[in-house]
Amino acid sequence: MKTLRLIVCSFGLPVFLTCCHGQNAKTGKTETPDLDQAVAAGYGMPAQIAAADTSAGWKQDGIKMMVTGTVFKNDGRTPAPGVILYYYHTNINGKYLHIETEARSLPPNGKGQTHGYIRGWVKTDSAGRYAIYTVRPGVYPTGDEPAHIHLTINDPYGKMNYYIDDLVFDDDKLLTTVKKSRMENRGGRGILRMIQKDSLQIGEHNIVLGLNIPGYPVDNKTARQSGLFIGEDQPSFTPYHAYGPDKGSRACPVCKYGRYHGVVYFTGANSNWIDIKQWLIFLDKESTERSRYLKVYLVYADEKSADKNKRLQQLAAIGDSLQLKHVALTYVPSFDDKETEAYLNKINPAVENTFIIYKNAEIVDKFINQAPTETNFLLLKDVLDKTKGSFFN
Repeated sequence: MKTLRLIVCSFGLPVFLTCCHGQNAKTGKTETPDLDQAVAAGYGMPAQIAAADTSAGWKQDGIKMMVTGTVFKNDGRTPAPGVILYYYHTNINGKYLHIETEARSLPPNGKGQTHGYIRGWVKTDSAGRYAIYTVRPGVYPTGDEPAHIHLTINDPYGKMNYYIDDLVFDDDKLLTTVKKSRMENRGGRGILRMIQKDSLQIGEHNIVLGLNIPGYPVDNKTARQSGLFIGEDQPSFTPYHAYGPDKGSRACPVCKYGRYHGVVYFTGANSNWIDIKQWLIFLDKESTERSRYLKVYLVYADEKSADKNKRLQQLAAIGDSLQLKHVALTYVPSFDDKETEAYLNKINPAVENTFIIYKNAEIVDKFINQAPTETNFLLLKDVLDKTKGSFFN
């Protein structure tokens, strides 16, 4: 318990013990949870909810874990205080057990379904942060689903209640490529990478309100101009490497180097080479200083030129002339190209450039039409510093 207390103090949040409610299967894509889910999410909810909660599952003899992160408003950047998250999951044996003696235990519904007694709520603090201390859930006895934690959002900004993607674990053998492809990214990427810190496993999960939620009221200012939304997965793709450690290959930047920070600088014919070179010099310096914690890629697309080899030679010559040490220079025929799967990035070819910043394969920020100025250099540095995390580097 000493380790837990130290982490809580450094996080700045109190911990209290709760028990909680019942289960309901999600059927199809709905804008809000079904009736049972909505009722369950409010059943037994205390009048006062803290930003950190310790579940009744903590008492079980299993792997102790903490899920922590920040909830952001729909722009993906602004912290969202006062958001209530309801969670529930199985015990270490993969069962939702109802305990009669628990004061707030939700009774089973008419079908015998229950959320079990390992359930609770957190309410984000002034910085949008939350923490859930619990035991790592087990796999269903049927062995057909990865272990998971259910989450429901009470969103005061969108004035909606809705479920988001279940949290699953990247080291779970049942989390297959097919199951990953079926995830909806509601609220953001629901795949946890657990880090062992003393006797506690820690998983970071940031949430973007309204992300991929049908009918959510989106401010026009946050509408997509180029690239995926903050909070979504940075997709895998295979550009042609003209310069860098993977020269001559089509290595996937995310698959090979996706554990820490990555910057993908998408640009093409609508940008000028003077600006591109200034950005490359800055990004190479930044990558050198941050060492293995930052990988940077230029992805250049030129739909006006079909001569791939000529473009690769030009990129290699630029890398040599700038004496780049860490930035990879890559090429795709177009941002809609299917063979390299560049189309998955949803880059708008009409913009001058798109900067995607990701960490652990999740997009943490993006910038569009950025000139190579000191102000913009500092802006990107600030994003890398703020999203570095206290447990994960």
